[in-house]
Amino acid sequence: GFVSLVMFLSPPRSPILRRIPDITKNTMSNSEQLLSINDHDFTMRPGFGGPAVPVGVDVQVESLDTISEVDMDFTMTLYIRHYWKDERLSFHSTTNKSMTFDGRLVKKIWVPDMFFVHSKKSFTHDTTTDNVMLRVYPDGKVLYSQRVTVTSMCSMDLSRFPLDTQTCSLEIESYAYTDDDLMLYWKKGNNSLSTDENISLSQFLIQEFQTTTKLAFYSSTGWYNRLYITFTLRRHIFFFLLQTYFPATLMVMLSWVSFWIDRRAVPARVPLGITTVLTMSTIITGVNASMPRVSYIKAVDIYLWVSFVFVFLSVIEYAAVNYLSTVQERKEKKLRERLPCTCGMTHPGMMGSYSEEDVNNTGNYDCMLEENGTMKQQRMMVHLDIEENNQITGHVGSSAYSSMWVDTHAIDKYSRVIFPGSYTLFNIIYWSCYL
Repeated sequence: GFVSLVMFLSPPRSPILRRIPDITKNTMSNSEQLLSINDHDFTMRPGFGGPAVPVGVDVQVESLDTISEVDMDFTMTLYIRHYWKDERLSFHSTTNKSMTFDGRLVKKIWVPDMFFVHSKKSFTHDTTTDNVMLRVYPDGKVLYSQRVTVTSMCSMDLSRFPLDTQTCSLEIESYAYTDDDLMLYWKKGNNSLSTDENISLSQFLIQEFQTTTKLAFYSSTGWYNRLYITFTLRRHIFFFLLQTYFPATLMVMLSWVSFWIDRRAVPARVPLGITTVLTMSTIITGVNASMPRVSYIKAVDIYLWVSFVFVFLSVIEYAAVNYLSTVQERKEKKLRERLPCTCGMTHPGMMGSYSEEDVNNTGNYDCMLEENGTMKQQRMMVHLDIEENNQITGHVGSSAYSSMWVDTHAIDKYSRVIFPGSYTLFNIIYWSCYL
């Protein structure tokens, strides 16, 4: 009776307080149960102890982002897909359809440990989730796909820059498994690599992509299968024509203008030469600032430095003209001082307009002096000086003054032909060698 009374007085248990099993604590999902994840040790490769597991690879290049000559590398975004068979993941299916999973299951099964040889940095995209896909077929075949961006080294030969063609390669290899454990190969042979039709670069034209397979040997660990994605790039020349070659050529042509300016116009010729030299120095500095410090001469260096030499020689040419003019003016002054009379003479600068007969008769000068023995001796000395100047300058039959005037302009006259001709010949040889 007492027990019945206690049971009668106690309140009924609320259904809310009743303990309900926590289904979230079930560590195995239906997919894991179907694939028998916990029944196998996935830390070991498929068929451990047996022949090497074949792993096929194919790649789709999404974009070729940057090519850096300074850092000697390139950046590429691609989809890399691995194919292999793991019988531990086989499951029963009445429809024979595959199952697709995201990156969460990848951490619980065996996947090939691929890495990019000579890569500087790489990452798997994770926006909005990890860009990883795993597809398992009933017979145990697996497709594993990732979207990866990788920056890899590319050894460039810049000896023909900017008229060069570069060949770079992306190398894929297993990090831990030698060729005795893992056989890496291109899934579809030469058709294993596909590219987006919209891939383009500002400075390069992508000529071709190729796939090859080789063996790599490490002295400590052995032989490994290595897959190569090789692509050839040809540089666009038009940008460098506008930014480098045309300005350099115009500076050289501008330096030639001084050959047509009067030799006495020092304020005009000197600043023109200095300006062209400084401009060429600026162009050379700008080009080298965007290039790696290589120990060999590039094609653009040859063009710019030869152009610089032409500009520099135009300044030296005027220095020579000015020096020779000063020397000849001194000779004129000394010659005038030695003449006994200057009656009827015009200014030495005007002697170029006299005829040869008039100039040869300048010894008379219509002077009213008496032709005694002393005057004849002085006149003979004048003619000897004239002949001596003619022999030195190579001008026969012209007076000392006129030969001085012609010699002063001879360097400018020849430079008007030699400089453009030599530079044109250089351009013909240069472009025929590098194009």
